[in-house]
Amino acid sequence: MNDVTPDEVPLDLDAKAPEEEAPAKGRRTAVVAEDESLIRMDIVETLTEAGFDVVAAVGDGVSAVEKTRELRPDIVVLDVKMPKADGVTAAEKIGEDNLAPVVMLTAFSQGELVERARDAGAMAYVVKPFTAADLLPAIEIAISRHAQIVELENEIEDLGERFETRKRVDRAKGLLQTNMGLSEPEAFRWIQKTSMDRRLTMREVADAVVDQLGGRGKD
Repeated sequence: MNDVTPDEVPLDLDAKAPEEEAPAKGRRTAVVAEDESLIRMDIVETLTEAGFDVVAAVGDGVSAVEKTRELRPDIVVLDVKMPKADGVTAAEKIGEDNLAPVVMLTAFSQGELVERARDAGAMAYVVKPFTAADLLPAIEIAISRHAQIVELENEIEDLGERFETRKRVDRAKGLLQTNMGLSEPEAFRWIQKTSMDRRLTMREVADAVVDQLGGRGKD
């Protein structure tokens, strides 16, 4: 790691964000876990129409974990309440091994359940009843956030350092979104590209962004 401090790394905050990358060729894969068969069929149909290959559709949390471990899909859609193992437990097991991004489906909107799902590793959640317009954006958010986490973890080996870096990068992304009008993926790519161009870690770039933008709007 370079021996620098944030105030020694002035960044070109007017630089244009990298263009959106074209989606990879080929259909992305999904695992769906929902114990109500009609809802499960609706989710499979929605994902298929959106260009996903649903490689497994199961009705319990244990099967969801097994299929995710076996098939390594691009996204896992989990219902919270399922037999054998509930969705939160399944999400925890999937998250422990960083197998895939998870979108949680819940019929409850209580903050406590949302926090449990997030702590378990869910990248996004959707409250029932939902439509394709609710589910599909949540899936894209989950895939994007998971890719960001994988990128950060590839850069950092220490678990404690990973957590702190994720917090700092999240704060920097928020500032870039507010001050530069970027989307969340664009903000992350801005940090990533600046990191490569300046030969700094993403944490150092994030610290510099917070140092330069953190005080804006307070006057």
